[in-house]
Amino acid sequence: MTEKPDHLQEFLARLADEEAAQFITDGVLSGKDNVPYIALNQSTEPLPESPRRRTGPVRDLIDDAMYMHKDHSPTQADAWLAPRLHAVLRLTRAEAADPALWNYLALGVAPDFVVWRHFSEKRKTVNARYFKGPHYKQALARLWWSAELFRDGPDYEPVVAACGNQDMLNTVLRLDVIDHRPTAQALVRLLQRGVVRTGREANALGKAVNAAAATLMYDVIAPDVQRDAGAVRRWIDEGEQGGTVLHRALPAGPADGRAPEDSVERLTNHFSELFEEARVRGREENHEETEVD
Repeated sequence: MTEKPDHLQEFLARLADEEAAQFITDGVLSGKDNVPYIALNQSTEPLPESPRRRTGPVRDLIDDAMYMHKDHSPTQADAWLAPRLHAVLRLTRAEAADPALWNYLALGVAPDFVVWRHFSEKRKTVNARYFKGPHYKQALARLWWSAELFRDGPDYEPVVAACGNQDMLNTVLRLDVIDHRPTAQALVRLLQRGVVRTGREANALGKAVNAAAATLMYDVIAPDVQRDAGAVRRWIDEGEQGGTVLHRALPAGPADGRAPEDSVERLTNHFSELFEEARVRGREENHEETEVD
């Protein structure tokens, strides 16, 4: 299978879509070839050098995730890796919205992880969009954005719960309503309380919540509070100072405020009612969850 890079640049870089495409070959997707790292690094656009942009801590985290989950299903790595990747990559949302950054991370820093995590035994290949794709699909972007959207201020526990259900990533993450913090926390709360358990149930819940948003404004019936932008800036600045993230303990995110409890509970109760009326294929049957490729 694809091996880890043998030539890792010290700092993160950008790899434009058109440049990235030439390195996403059939050999790389099948895990038979390694990425030609020297040629790839010559195609990148450097970012300003900063301690928070060092590739070493990201690579160490990837190595740890793969080692810890080597005897388990790779899908189980998501819940462990998402909050820690977010804490290591201290990005602004504007920075995280740049697909060229994620292209570089997938191809120049962690191509072995992408193949290990998303290789389809049935197709004997990896979907190319896990290397270069939208934020809800790309292998590393989906984890960072899951942590950003499901965290409750500094608390990453909701992220662990959300990433433990693949349909929260495959379906719910792409919905616009998930940017409303009480909505995100209410969805997670239904997972934590065992109301929603399977991937099919999470998928049905996400569709029902999104459909209801067309007529019901969640931010009106369950208002959020303004986030503390200064807290996010201070958290990012800690990365500029070269702070480290411990891998074993769950880290703390930016202390920019939690979603209001009354708003979260109001939506939790409402979503529970929506879920009762939602059509869940095979609701009465006990199906094993499968990931949608």
